[in-house]
Amino acid sequence: MTHALKRLMLWLGIEKNRTSHSEKVISAFGAMVGILMTILMTKWLSQHIAISAGSELLIIASFGATAVLVFAVPHGALSQPWQVIAGHLISAAVGVTCQYLLGATPLAAAIAVGLAVGLMYYTRCIHPPGGATALNAVLGGAGITQLGYSYLLFPVLMNVIAILLVAIVFNALFHWRRYPVHLSRLVTEPVQLEVPSEDVSLTTEDFNAAIRELDSFVDLTEEGLSELLEKAKQNALLHIEHPEKISTGKFYSNGKIGHTWAVRRVIDEGKEGSKNDVVIYKNVAGNDLYNTGMLEREAFRQWAKFEVYEQNGRWLRLS
Repeated sequence: MTHALKRLMLWLGIEKNRTSHSEKVISAFGAMVGILMTILMTKWLSQHIAISAGSELLIIASFGATAVLVFAVPHGALSQPWQVIAGHLISAAVGVTCQYLLGATPLAAAIAVGLAVGLMYYTRCIHPPGGATALNAVLGGAGITQLGYSYLLFPVLMNVIAILLVAIVFNALFHWRRYPVHLSRLVTEPVQLEVPSEDVSLTTEDFNAAIRELDSFVDLTEEGLSELLEKAKQNALLHIEHPEKISTGKFYSNGKIGHTWAVRRVIDEGKEGSKNDVVIYKNVAGNDLYNTGMLEREAFRQWAKFEVYEQNGRWLRLS
């Protein structure tokens, strides 16, 4: 491969796909089954709740994109149930409203997609097919616009229910791709490794090997992965000491990665320096979620790598 061709591939974003052939076939077959069953289930539901609609309204095009996500990237952040449900419904509501106020115009279509993206951001449900759902509500033709806000119920909500049910059942047949991703984490046993005496430095090659072992499409380029690793290392170098003071009501992280990571909230503590100088805590994130425990103050301080706080659903190190 010539240098020019490699540069062109990088510019176009063409990455090596390390997913196995069997996983690719499973994803393709799942998407096929998902769309077929969504159409059949939507038709059955429409007949049993007395909705009158033509066969062309049994499914909208944006659910083809949803099928790609829930069957090809079942553990992706954009593929989870909340993203599918809220992403489509919020976008549908925005699209119908824009069409009602501005008509089936290019301006209404543009505003609908823009507002849908913004609202999905703020409601934590970014789902790319939602943009198409909003667009379809504006420019989908008379068969769609005459539905008004009923568009949210049929076909959008019916499609959402159907494709999620199929995704849950189909992906459950393969233990490594159970959906939603939380189910996969519940059934995956943490790997216990002996900790070496010297520090282990993670490399890009280590991440690539881990991705290959996952045997699932990961929506992150090698360059993005390397940049993320570098920023994580830089952040770690800035904070390498245990917290000096442990206080009630504060949150502390053990600074680990993966299944062993945990955040604990101190819910009570004994008088410092006394015989009862203990810390009572509750795990609020990560390993042993919601479990409570008690440690001597110094033991808890050694467990705690740094104090943290929650912002928009993410735990961040307190500067």
